[in-house]
Amino acid sequence: MSEVISEAVPETVAFPQDRTCPYHPPTAYAPLRDQGQPLSRVHLYDGREVWMVTGHAEARALLTDQRLSSDRMNPDFPAPSPRFEGLRTEDRKSRTTLLGVDDPEHNVQRRMLIPSFGLKRIAAMRPRIQQIVDRLLDDMEAGGHPAELVSAFALPVPSMVICELLGVPYTDHEFFEDASRRLLRGPTAADSRKALDDLEEYFGELITRKEAEPGDGLLDELIADRLRTGDLSREMLVSMAMILLVAGHETTANMISLGTFTLLQHPEKLAALRADAALMPAAVEELLRYLSIADGMLRVAAEDIEVGGVTIRKGEGVVLSTSLVNRDATAYAAPDELDWDRSARHHIAFGFGIHQCLGQNLARAELEIALHSLFVRFPGLRLAAPAEEIPFKPGDTIQGMVELPVAW
Repeated sequence: MSEVISEAVPETVAFPQDRTCPYHPPTAYAPLRDQGQPLSRVHLYDGREVWMVTGHAEARALLTDQRLSSDRMNPDFPAPSPRFEGLRTEDRKSRTTLLGVDDPEHNVQRRMLIPSFGLKRIAAMRPRIQQIVDRLLDDMEAGGHPAELVSAFALPVPSMVICELLGVPYTDHEFFEDASRRLLRGPTAADSRKALDDLEEYFGELITRKEAEPGDGLLDELIADRLRTGDLSREMLVSMAMILLVAGHETTANMISLGTFTLLQHPEKLAALRADAALMPAAVEELLRYLSIADGMLRVAAEDIEVGGVTIRKGEGVVLSTSLVNRDATAYAAPDELDWDRSARHHIAFGFGIHQCLGQNLARAELEIALHSLFVRFPGLRLAAPAEEIPFKPGDTIQGMVELPVAW
């Protein structure tokens, strides 16, 4: 009797995974890169299998395909963690503003905000961003070293900027920064739900105060032009304000801290920037590609979609791995190297298509000004602890440094 040999079915890779180096994709994703296929099956925390997109061309095609939905209220929408699943309940439908809705609803919401984040308006903000950066660097220098860069500089720069743009009192920054941390990194779903409730209550009260005593921020404009005319509900305005505030400071803060750490770990690249300040805009684009701090855009197929030699079936979840798409060797030569001379503008660090980041022009301005000014002010900037001992964030949230001790 012949022996029957069963072929083992390869296990899928889990998503998300922690990085082993803060500026490289998780090493556990190596099989997805090595197999050379633009789409692979991965599994989530609850065992559900979804498609992960790692091909650059395929990702950009899918991000502009209306058959791929951002509707977070769809029961088939993939949840990468219990925290995410816990936030998705029917009574929180209004909280899916912008990020979690499709056109035409998404387009209506986005058009209300586009003028406030256009190139002309952001260009006009640059002198004020420079003032904020310079004042924080003055305070760092006066305080002496070592200093903790996240709390002293990387976080307050975008917090102050987005507060001024929105018309949110910066005196409340400790509250909303803490609530943002709990929302994005709460250890349990209950912690994240409480953070969302706290932010919702805060903005509800702030909007009420602004109705009585208007200011000159974006929220005041929306109250006057949209809320009072009935074009925008109070619940939707609260949700919009939360998303703009949280996204407006969390992402850029992480890019400043992780960008600084990465440059200090690549002294030859930093030397090139010191020698030629005109390289900074290209360097920011390359850092956005290289670091890919928002790693994993989530979608669900509303119809069958053929892409990359496979068929994504209606109802199947899709994860677009930003870190792997932005390291696709078919799109970027030597993708694991920093290269100020490459054209990296077609990265998907800000997404692509209708959901491309609304605040990308503001983020670029903040990063260019903050990183350039930091290294000009402190030409001897260095890590104040061994690199391997400096903590960075886990893979189920926005990537960045938990803290960054520096000296000069």
